[in-house]
Amino acid sequence: MRLLETFQGLFEHTKYLHRKSNLGDTVAASFYEDLAALGKSDKLTKRIESHDRVINLKNITVGRSARRGDGTFGELVPSAEAIVEKGFVVARGPTANIEIGAETKILAKAMIKQIDRVIGDLKRQVEMFKSHGGNPICEGFVGINFADLYTSYEGDHEWPTDGKKYKHPIQEASEAEKRLRNLASPAFGEFLILQFRAANTPPFPFSWQDYKGLSLEYNALLTRVSREYDKRF
Repeated sequence: MRLLETFQGLFEHTKYLHRKSNLGDTVAASFYEDLAALGKSDKLTKRIESHDRVINLKNITVGRSARRGDGTFGELVPSAEAIVEKGFVVARGPTANIEIGAETKILAKAMIKQIDRVIGDLKRQVEMFKSHGGNPICEGFVGINFADLYTSYEGDHEWPTDGKKYKHPIQEASEAEKRLRNLASPAFGEFLILQFRAANTPPFPFSWQDYKGLSLEYNALLTRVSREYDKRF
């Protein structure tokens, strides 16, 4: 499952820098690769193979303005070139519409402080997906850190949690998940919480809270999206 592998790679054996704006794009691109690999939708598979449907990682449909999303999938603009990057099956290119939209958020620390903003961003992203017309399938992926401690980085400065002024991730994770499920999840067709543990300190270990359960849940999501794609498009 490429999405889970890609997400893990953001933290494992490397310093996670939360201000890098393209991290969600890499996770979203992996989601579409997993859809293609699953092969549950003949319609989707054929369109991907013919490059009739592509990922638009710039997240702007031609002729329409919108806020940035982490990965949209739709019909390639006629006469435009579809580009297949090495190691990927799903091509990239400008899209005329949005059939599937995916948004990724990662809560590594200071979760309650930013939870209202994150929920607002998620809900507004769904509104953007739907504002382009049609009936897009909207997916939300949110990583929540359950580590006992965490260090973030701002330039040369390190900001470790102390459990008091700066809460450890484990102290806030359950409440953050509860609010996301209650307030953000209903806006999406599918919404998946990625529970993980990462301290973000050398040697930068990473683990999933329950990899087996998460992989089953993710595969079920991929199957439902494939079936829903056949119904809608």
